[in-house]
Amino acid sequence: MNLTPENLTRHELIGLDVLVEASTNPSQVGISGRIVDETRNTFLLETGRKVLRIPKSNTSLIFTLPEGRRVLVSGFVLISQPENRIQKRMQKTRWKL
Repeated sequence: MNLTPENLTRHELIGLDVLVEASTNPSQVGISGRIVDETRNTFLLETGRKVLRIPKSNTSLIFTLPEGRRVLVSGFVLISQPENRIQKRMQKTRWKL
């Protein structure tokens, strides 16, 4: 299955580039990197200098798809174990060009 803005929330996210657009923790806003691991509630981002743990809840994330499209997703929608998220019914994803 090809990765599109519509199916992003039901797809494997490890390896995608991501930018934290908004967060309840102001020090996390603007952090960008590549997702190297995912748990039920967090992402591990490789930022170049180090690996940071970013919570999914209370964050808005911009994912960059392989073809360059950017997709804005509320982290709340992604809270689930990655293997279970694929089977869940998801809200429509808002996306930016």
